[in-house]
Amino acid sequence: MIQNVGNHLRRAPVSSSMKQICQIVDRIRHWRNVDLGTQLAVGLASVFSSRTSRKSASRAGDEGAMAEGEGYRNPTEVQMSQLVLPCHTNQRGELSVGQLLKWIDTMACLSAERHAGCPCVTASMDDIYFEHTISVGQVVNIKAKVNRAFNSSMEVGIQVASEDLCSEKQWNVCKALATFVAHRELSKVKLKQITPRTEEEKTEHSVAAERRRMRLVYADTIKGLLANCAIQEDLDSRDGSFVVPAEKTRVESVELVLPPHANHQGNTFGGQIMAWMENVATIAASRLCRGHPTLKAIEMFHFRGPSQVGDRLVLKAIVNNAFKHSMEVGVCVEAYRQEAETHRRHINSAFMTFVVLDADDQPQMLPWIRPQPGEGERRYREASARKKIRLDRKYIVSCKQAEMPLSVPWDPSNQVYLSYNNVSSLKMLVAKDDWVLSSEISQVRLYTLEEDTFFSFHLEMVVHVDAAQAFLLLSDLRRRPEWDKHYRSVELVQQVDEDDAIYHVISPVLGSDTKPQDFVILASRRKPCDNGDPYVIALRSVTLPTHCETPEYRRAETLCSGFCLWREGDQLTKVSYYNQATPDLLNYVTTNVAGLSSEFYNTFKACERFLLDNRNDLAPSLQTL
Repeated sequence: MIQNVGNHLRRAPVSSSMKQICQIVDRIRHWRNVDLGTQLAVGLASVFSSRTSRKSASRAGDEGAMAEGEGYRNPTEVQMSQLVLPCHTNQRGELSVGQLLKWIDTMACLSAERHAGCPCVTASMDDIYFEHTISVGQVVNIKAKVNRAFNSSMEVGIQVASEDLCSEKQWNVCKALATFVAHRELSKVKLKQITPRTEEEKTEHSVAAERRRMRLVYADTIKGLLANCAIQEDLDSRDGSFVVPAEKTRVESVELVLPPHANHQGNTFGGQIMAWMENVATIAASRLCRGHPTLKAIEMFHFRGPSQVGDRLVLKAIVNNAFKHSMEVGVCVEAYRQEAETHRRHINSAFMTFVVLDADDQPQMLPWIRPQPGEGERRYREASARKKIRLDRKYIVSCKQAEMPLSVPWDPSNQVYLSYNNVSSLKMLVAKDDWVLSSEISQVRLYTLEEDTFFSFHLEMVVHVDAAQAFLLLSDLRRRPEWDKHYRSVELVQQVDEDDAIYHVISPVLGSDTKPQDFVILASRRKPCDNGDPYVIALRSVTLPTHCETPEYRRAETLCSGFCLWREGDQLTKVSYYNQATPDLLNYVTTNVAGLSSEFYNTFKACERFLLDNRNDLAPSLQTL
């Protein structure tokens, strides 16, 4: 990486307030263990918070370790703090994104190599959205750590923040996810697994498997989405006086890879290539707007092959399309070794979104683009499709769960990201540390989780059934009416792919309702990625134009629910059901949690009997799901 980078790493001192926080935590733990009868005296409102924590028993043995870990730091974590100098900035006096990308890649590589114990190379970088610019004189704080290791690759999470030393204000700049591959010359690399400790680490570790799955199908997903997107033909309707020919924005630049651009293996730094790409993309964008553009987003970088010291890298950029306030610039990188070579290796491609800001930091209106016939028109139409795809990805994948509507429209352009959100939301719910044991009847445990905006519950039992068989039985929602009386009938509406299906569910009348409920549910199932991972069956509501709300039923919704199945041994499975209660179910849920109803228990025991009675039932319809 960059020479003398070690001088920039800072080990943050343990804050003196950490001891006070630990003392408060100890008092809270003591309060939670106060006699239950004493707590019941304050009324039913304290029922949920007065239960014994699910993990209190296991944590008792870990108190000494946690005391030592009051300054706990992930062993793969590395940090960098850089003062932004004039040599790091662009024409606006702001930190160049190319320079920032080099620092990000440096930190991510150091973290990956700390875990792998051997050289690592950048394989890809996920979408990056830049929330704030960084001015000269401010400090950039970068933190990187390995979220999860697979066979020879690993996901590294990077957080970037800026700091104003005069006002002491801090801002989040961006988050990035990079994939690195460990490489040894003489032997195949098998990475050791990451052991997450904190709730954040457990969440990132769990969701990393789903993100990896999405990366592996990224290229096919883009092709499918582009094929199914209808692009509006508006070229002839645009004002010709405000149009710039795309060819006027074309940029081509050649870079010679020198030793300072490469790592200890002689391969070009991924961050250096990304910085060169950002440079030519900025020039192309400037030729359209005749100003100083600001980079707002970068679509996933994927490195198709390495380049070495001595290679010539040809970087090409052109504005593919200009929208009202933003433009997409496509960048391609090719490599060749000698001037006489005719064959060039495709190293990387990326798409970058720029805006032009006025004095009030508001986006300015941009000229239209007139594409060249043929390839130019193809890039123009694909850019329009990618804009929709980027919005879908940012909205569905990147936003917080609390900001998601209960039901999201389903269509081919967002199916991969809805499936991702469905599974990752359940995994994030499972990874929460604050589950509290509410009751236990005949080895069926009921846990609750209270948050600011949600109330969730979790049922758990151990069943003498193989985990794979339980997974097949429970993932087919058409069989759920056999054990769950809340499912009166289930219709398979669409088998999206091997792992995702959409169902229409009709439930009987509940409580004071005057008519039955119906749901349109996306069911996403996943097999374990590694040993110790659960089988996952995630459920969430979607909307379909073919199944609109009707007067016959009251349309209900589920935000996040589903099963996680852990193999506990031969023919032994821990079955866990999770549900983030929506307002229309809250009264029903709290009635069961308060012990005023046993429907949860009866339903889960019926599920156990269903699994036992059908544990040898491996019908073809289940195997082909």
